[in-house]
Amino acid sequence: MPSVKRWKLQCLVLCAVLIFMARGGRAQDHIGPYPPADIEYGSRIFAVQCSTCHGLTGDQVAGVNFRSGQFRHVFSDADLRSVVTNGIPGTAMPPHKFDPPELTAIVAYIRNFGSFDLQNVTVGDASRGRILFNGTGNCASCHRVNGKGPRVAPDLSNIGALRTADLLEKSLVDPTGAMLPINRSVRAVTLDGTVVTGRRLNEDTYTVQLIDDQERLVSLEKSDLREYTVIKTSAMPSYKDTLNSQDLADIVAYLLSLKGTK
Repeated sequence: MPSVKRWKLQCLVLCAVLIFMARGGRAQDHIGPYPPADIEYGSRIFAVQCSTCHGLTGDQVAGVNFRSGQFRHVFSDADLRSVVTNGIPGTAMPPHKFDPPELTAIVAYIRNFGSFDLQNVTVGDASRGRILFNGTGNCASCHRVNGKGPRVAPDLSNIGALRTADLLEKSLVDPTGAMLPINRSVRAVTLDGTVVTGRRLNEDTYTVQLIDDQERLVSLEKSDLREYTVIKTSAMPSYKDTLNSQDLADIVAYLLSLKGTK
């Protein structure tokens, strides 16, 4: 008897899914909440790139109302990415060339259009962020931007085209938690006892290349090492307690503006 009940329940669930699909619905392919930093960044992109047609209220196109979640061609985040990227043939919706972080931000904002209150959000200022980056934040003492600055830390010239607002914010408040494995420093000790530390650039089975703390490019044969350690804690300080929320938002805005030299 329990197996019969289970079979009936499965049939009911399958019927519900088929009805939902027949009506054009698909599950939204996003798990968990959208990061506030991405939503905020998306709101700024939307205001410049999308509001001309959709309006700041998101309801200026017939049959579309972002605030109420009404779409004509979108049922999932993947659909939304496709429509924004490719446009909709035969309509006024054109294709757009957005970097992956920009596309992530636009999706996050549109998905939260009805609950996100711009009046209560601090939108960062990229110009002020640049001043903080080079001044109080002391970021320019380690990072290189557009051909200027040291190489002891990752080059940030095109970081705005690679990382989302949420990840950039996390990098500022929790550098170790947000650090990518490729950006981890290494400590090597050669057979004669020489200690070499620096930022890893490349590594394979037999060799490792790095930039040491004197900005020298060093290539080491692993067979010539008696000790090799990957350092999993970031040398970058956390700005969680040294910069206020406005300062952090400004620096994130500046980093997002870095798309590389044209």
